[in-house]
Amino acid sequence: MTAVSGLLASIPSPSDNVIELGPLTLRAYGLMLLLGILVAVYVGGKLWTRMGGTWDLVYRCAMWGVLWGIVGARVYHVITSWNEVPDEWWGVFAVWKGGLGVWGGVAAGVAAGAIVARRAGANVPLLADCVAPGILLAQGIGRLGNYFNQELFGTPTTLPWALQIDEANRPAAYLLDETFHPTFLYELIWDAAGATALIWLVLKRKLKPGGVFFLYVAWYSLARFSWEEQLRIDPSHEVFGMRLNFWIALGVFLVGVAGLVWTQRRDRPATFEAHAEPVRSSG
Repeated sequence: MTAVSGLLASIPSPSDNVIELGPLTLRAYGLMLLLGILVAVYVGGKLWTRMGGTWDLVYRCAMWGVLWGIVGARVYHVITSWNEVPDEWWGVFAVWKGGLGVWGGVAAGVAAGAIVARRAGANVPLLADCVAPGILLAQGIGRLGNYFNQELFGTPTTLPWALQIDEANRPAAYLLDETFHPTFLYELIWDAAGATALIWLVLKRKLKPGGVFFLYVAWYSLARFSWEEQLRIDPSHEVFGMRLNFWIALGVFLVGVAGLVWTQRRDRPATFEAHAEPVRSSG
């Protein structure tokens, strides 16, 4: 009776990761990634245009950012999880087999967008602040893809919001456990709360340009090393007894804090104009 009541007070997992829309068959993971991208572009665009910027630059940054973000995410996965890459010549390119690392995706995507913005004469630190909340929301939405795939969940738990996982998707050491921590839900809530605060900071201009972006970096990384990597039980390389992503998150967190302090203490006056220099004609 206890086991039955425990299952009734838990979150069921989808039976599969496929969404049928008439004649179209879509993978939920890819659909969540697409939804996240659209949300990121919308939120970033709304904030940027309120600062006097244009949607055209947002679209151009998004196009190159997404393209290079996918490349960066795959490269990161191949480097850090090489044992999961198919042992074929095409294995490094097999995105359809899974394997995109958020760290590499964000780093490469942001770098590509910054180059596009810099060439357009835009205020890059201010633009980075505007897109940061949307990126954070996109990362939370992307975690819904993990929910549909029944992957990257946490340790076993019987809490009322525990996540049911099919036996086929449980690690060998946890075959007898039925419910686990829904890390996807925890991160979604964390990211949504952080994005809300970041949007407020941008609109109120509480930090000098660049500060909100580095705060986003620190906020997301704080969750990863302080609790998420402690909960997750999916296979991972370990360094000094801790998951590899724990150390990466800790390092990125320190970079975020250092960047936040640097942007707020530098002598250069804060500029909230969308363009750091006159826009040059392309003709």
